[in-house]
Amino acid sequence: MTSKLCLSALTLAILIGLTGCSGDDGKDGAVGPQGEMGMDGVDGADGTNGSDGTNGSDGTPGFAAATFILANNGADNAGTVDLINQNAAKLKTFNSGANEGVAFDSLGNLIQASDSGNGALSTVCQVLSRADGGMFDSNRDRTITGSNTTLVNPKGIHISNKRGLIFAADFNAMQITVFGATAAGNAAPLASTVTDAKPWDVTYDDINDRLYVALTNGDVAVYDNYVDGGFTAMATRTITPSDASGNKVSVNIHGIVYDADTNKLVLSDVGSASDATDGALFVINNASLATGNTTVARSIAGPATMLGNPVDISLTGSDLRVAEKSNDAILVFSNIFNGVSGDISPDSVTATIKPESITATVMHNDMPDVSDSYMTNMPLMGIAVSSNPSAAGPTTGQISRLNAQLTSEIGSYNASQTIESVAFDKAGNSYASFDNSTTSVGGIVISNKVAMHRDGEVFTLSQDSIISGSNTGLISPKGIDVASDSGMIFVAENNATTPGILIFSTCTTGDVTPLLTLTASGGARPWDVDYDVTTDRAFVALTNGTIAVFDEVKSKLMAGMSTVTGEDRLITPATAGVAFPAPTNIHGIDYDPLSDSLIVSDVGSAADATDGKLFVLNNAGTGSGLNNVSVNIAGPATMLGNPVDIMFTGNHLYVAEKSNGLVMRFDNILNSPSGDIAASVSYSFTAPESVAILPSWLNR
Repeated sequence: MTSKLCLSALTLAILIGLTGCSGDDGKDGAVGPQGEMGMDGVDGADGTNGSDGTNGSDGTPGFAAATFILANNGADNAGTVDLINQNAAKLKTFNSGANEGVAFDSLGNLIQASDSGNGALSTVCQVLSRADGGMFDSNRDRTITGSNTTLVNPKGIHISNKRGLIFAADFNAMQITVFGATAAGNAAPLASTVTDAKPWDVTYDDINDRLYVALTNGDVAVYDNYVDGGFTAMATRTITPSDASGNKVSVNIHGIVYDADTNKLVLSDVGSASDATDGALFVINNASLATGNTTVARSIAGPATMLGNPVDISLTGSDLRVAEKSNDAILVFSNIFNGVSGDISPDSVTATIKPESITATVMHNDMPDVSDSYMTNMPLMGIAVSSNPSAAGPTTGQISRLNAQLTSEIGSYNASQTIESVAFDKAGNSYASFDNSTTSVGGIVISNKVAMHRDGEVFTLSQDSIISGSNTGLISPKGIDVASDSGMIFVAENNATTPGILIFSTCTTGDVTPLLTLTASGGARPWDVDYDVTTDRAFVALTNGTIAVFDEVKSKLMAGMSTVTGEDRLITPATAGVAFPAPTNIHGIDYDPLSDSLIVSDVGSAADATDGKLFVLNNAGTGSGLNNVSVNIAGPATMLGNPVDIMFTGNHLYVAEKSNGLVMRFDNILNSPSGDIAASVSYSFTAPESVAILPSWLNR
């Protein structure tokens, strides 16, 4: 902006110099006697150039590109959030229905507190891809609210992506309330911690398990070993921001952020809520050890700061953004950790009406989905296997974690349902389909952090949730797949009357309708599904021995379609151009995008514990009709009878072999010879129903 204004001024000066500042031409000579014109006089000297124009005003600082969620809480905009860029320019508005603190999880979902009615915590699924002017939708989103939650008027919130926890500062309840990140409905909290004064905001150090609570009496309560210590009831210490003489300088702390790289806290103080001039910002050094009256490393306050009621703050690098409610502005203070204290003007001021909370939309996980093998030799921390014996027993509903070498069990969790298939999102949450032959009611159990932390635990509404009911269409669901970044759950509904692939939001709960239903031709019944996000294609294993392929699935959903009848292509596994003879009954399916190969398992006759097969089909992305398999593994040495589920790592194939009670691994499956090939490794397991790999990056 500066250079453009200076150039305009210089150009104007040059034009003035050319037109108004040159010397006058000499006068023409007199007309000669024969009418000829006399010669022109000599030109005068050029005039001096005009003076340069004044410099243009400086442009705004060059903030790094970023987007933020801004919660509004004014008379006319409460219940809305704005998506803004690094310069606070509004990109779009969404009607969340909530009005207080905002946070952004690793899956791209917005979590927001509300005290406009009953206390609530809402999760808005994939908010960045939602339409401008869109609204909270119970078919896609979920809310924690009700008398059991004990929520009164939660303000600031914080998400622990590593532990899958929501921490809420509940002001009038005078407590910190904790829920699992996948909880929903009228759920009791996982924990509640009573505070010495009313809390407004909270932040959490994931690495060191330390909770910092901003109290409205001007103190910061610190809880060491908070989660691992069983949600410590008493603060380990209290930090009181003070001047160099030890005098308390804080009055009413609202916003709080912790910078793990520098071990610093930044605090915002609104002072008196009725005074639009007495706000302040404080920086606390060595926050992990600070205690008692602590001299602030930097203090910013005064009329030039525009700080009146700085109700929330967000730190990006060293840029601090402030939701300044009383003065209706977003303020940015660059390089917040360094510089002098005092009456410092913000580096950027953007007018906005009654901002309440602000958070960066930082995506924490850029890995592919757990079920998508986009790398070879993927490091694994384990294998998840569900157990589903024909008669209920000790392992019914159990999801066990085995080591990758299939030599031992390293943990287990029980979903308290008769589980069919289990899949995981990129946060390590499990999605398990279940059915009940007596009631003909099925559903999906969504459980918090099963991939890493839930050893010996069972389903609880404080952490977990369920999709089930007559509207869902879930009666006898089998295979399941999750597309984390699209917020979609794919479920193979196998019942004879209304078979299909039902697609739900990963954030929804309860008795909801599917977002989209894919129905194969001829009433074919699906057992499993694998969705490839890159090509937007769903591969469906059908129990009639064929594979249905549906193209542009998400595109059709985004275009407003709710049903798709008939696949785009149908693949029939074959050998020498002839389809495999009956009985054929494909169950497990996994697509490898690197080789464009499909790997499928065929249980043959469910009553025969010897006739199972594994196939590899090449050119799956464009395949149609009879497709000769490149690998065909079958025979007594394979121990394949009912291989009900499979998952590929990029090299090796894990198989849940139910009839023979085994979890098996077939190494280098894409290049394996065909024939009666024994598994590379096997592990005895009670009625394995499904198998899923757990990449090591899940636990980072």
